[in-house]
Amino acid sequence: MVRSALRSRAADRRDLPPREPERVRTPGRAVEARPETGGGTVRFERARLRLLVTAGGAVFCGWDGADPEPSYALAHGCPAADPRAVLEPDAGGWRLVSERVTVRVSSVGAVSFHTPGGLLLRTEGPPRWREPAAGGGRAAGWEQQARLPADARVFGLGGRPSGPALRAGRYRLWNSGPGGASGPGDTPLSLTMPVQTVVADAGCHLVFHDNSWEGEVVLRDGREGEGSAPDQPGVCRVSLEGGPLRYWVLVGTPSRLLAGWAALTGRAAVPPRWALGHHHARKGAGSAAEVRRVAAGYRRHDLPLSALHLDADHLDGHRVFTADPVGFPDLPGLAGELADQGIRLVSVVDPGVKAEPGTAVYDSGTAAGAFVRDAQGREIRGAARPGESVFPDFTDPGARRWWGGLYGERLEQGFAGFWHGVDEAAPFTAFGDPMLPLSARHALEGRLGDHREAHNVYGLMMAAAGHEGLRQLRPRERPFLFSGSGWAGLQRYGGTWSEETGTGWAGLRASLALVLGLGLCGVPFSGPDVSGSTGSTGSAGSAGSAGSAGSPSPELYLRRLQLGCWLPLFRTHAAAGAGHPEPWEFGPDVLDHARRALAERQRLLPYFETLAHAAHRTGAPYVRPLWWKSPGDRALRECADAFLLGDALLVAPVLEEGTVRRRVRLPRGHWYDTATGTLHPGRRTVELDAPLGRTPVLARAGAVLPVTGPEGAVELEAWAPRQGRTGGGELAMGAPEAWGPVRRERFVSRWEDGRVVVERDGAEPLGYRVRVRGVPGAE
Repeated sequence: MVRSALRSRAADRRDLPPREPERVRTPGRAVEARPETGGGTVRFERARLRLLVTAGGAVFCGWDGADPEPSYALAHGCPAADPRAVLEPDAGGWRLVSERVTVRVSSVGAVSFHTPGGLLLRTEGPPRWREPAAGGGRAAGWEQQARLPADARVFGLGGRPSGPALRAGRYRLWNSGPGGASGPGDTPLSLTMPVQTVVADAGCHLVFHDNSWEGEVVLRDGREGEGSAPDQPGVCRVSLEGGPLRYWVLVGTPSRLLAGWAALTGRAAVPPRWALGHHHARKGAGSAAEVRRVAAGYRRHDLPLSALHLDADHLDGHRVFTADPVGFPDLPGLAGELADQGIRLVSVVDPGVKAEPGTAVYDSGTAAGAFVRDAQGREIRGAARPGESVFPDFTDPGARRWWGGLYGERLEQGFAGFWHGVDEAAPFTAFGDPMLPLSARHALEGRLGDHREAHNVYGLMMAAAGHEGLRQLRPRERPFLFSGSGWAGLQRYGGTWSEETGTGWAGLRASLALVLGLGLCGVPFSGPDVSGSTGSTGSAGSAGSAGSAGSPSPELYLRRLQLGCWLPLFRTHAAAGAGHPEPWEFGPDVLDHARRALAERQRLLPYFETLAHAAHRTGAPYVRPLWWKSPGDRALRECADAFLLGDALLVAPVLEEGTVRRRVRLPRGHWYDTATGTLHPGRRTVELDAPLGRTPVLARAGAVLPVTGPEGAVELEAWAPRQGRTGGGELAMGAPEAWGPVRRERFVSRWEDGRVVVERDGAEPLGYRVRVRGVPGAE
């Protein structure tokens, strides 16, 4: 680790251009405007701005020749222009009018975005360029400051543990784990994105700065007590250390924003059906015997389990794409044995390749020229789990093809899914930031550049390599992989887990904030490690810890598990030496409560699969903030401790120690307490029972949910609509693991002759057993 840190420092001193005095440039005054299809170009004294409205309604702004491409974020290149959008003169400048947004450009380079009704959403001030002086080699950076409505709330930036609504402060844009368990104040994180979802009374908009260089977002708002008057506009300042100044803006309802984002950056991958169940992982499971012990425990205690994850302990000396011949002498046999029990094996895959001539992966990568090199053409080496290692250049198409082919070894060993770990391009180091040298050379799809531009997209392109390789190796099966790191567009290849959020109560709250924030950045499939995988302990005063000193208290473990079972990726996980995360290790009461939580997750698998297909089709996340359909409700914007699961359910998890009753603000509509059947009107705050044995969950009046019935068949759970009203729901199911068509069925619920009737939205017979809830005597 010391040698790795010294090498990195020496390489940057040798190969990065020296910093020299800089000068700052602003656009100056406007000189002329040239209309073009879908927009036009405005030329200033010292800059030019290109504006483009696409057919989907997204607005592109690019300064000084910045075009939408090349981009790692855009799934299919730049969308077609909307020929109806016209750049025309306006008072004090120009305006670009489209169906969903009006863009105004001032004579000094300020750009403002308005709703079709004329309400102001955002004003971007004239950008400031930091340019190297003559002879200087440092890349030009830029800074731009936006003014937001005083009531605006900002979400996103890849998901932040202090969210979901981001408070005033500084947020670094640089993929680098916090070095342990992430808590509410930690930044940076393993997955950052320059994506902001902004909600205000005037409307909602999404802004994406398409630039992968290191950056920072500074937020200041008008909330009382935070240094500014409550009626003062909020301020959002974005600065990046290099690359182009270009950004996209989408305007509309939250659902429209995410649909537009999916159209730009790609549809979310649909996980195979088994991946929507309960996953289990633990560092230290270094033998087949230990894996069998865990699987047997789940069977013995009648607990559902869909997948077991093997961390680096199962590898031969931690070398990627190998297996320990002593601890795992017959991995294919073990995988087949577990598959007969309905359990899949998932393998960790790290990017660090041990620099060891004579080993298959290193030799084949060297022959393919796949590894990151320095300015002299030598392999960059750093400390990783197997020891001194080299790292593939995933911005090179040839390296991605080579890496993708290596997953064939994992498939032959019987693995069904893949977990990308330590994929922030972050070698272990004794001092300094854990990362490859900034001067390291990357292909960048043939454009050539260095690690300053490639670092943030490293995990994204590793995911691309794995996903495309698996599609080539098993073309009939939908791949399943999830990553720790990534960037805009990660949803195309899979999902992410929220890294370690600690075993404390603050970490529990942070894990929910991360999932909500990631969903609003277009990554719908994510989840935290349920029990925590660090040595940190529960809150002060917790008693009765199970396992060793790093385990959470039984109460905290149970509350983490109860939250996890309502999130898309549901995985229990703990570090070696931090105790066992299995439910039976925490006593009979916790085991009984955990069994009910796991059974409820299993019962709702058809609903989760429906949400997965909806996320692919529409971009809507599984887990949504309470303001999803009521962005004008300011109280809901501030809610950080409850969420919507699809449109039908509201989940109010317990996030504080000793809580047995909790308050929650309800969105509009009417909501049933699923435990008691009590009907609550919306747009008010209610108090719900939250005993240790369950999480408060409410169902929207009129909702029709697909669930698994007692016999294993899909049934419909219908919550009675209000008298005189109708309700509905949807079921979407495809093949469990294969590609193919998805069958979507919509249902309508209504009152007829004093009873609730559920019908298919169409002429076909219903075909499902229906269980009516919310009507006394109808259950």
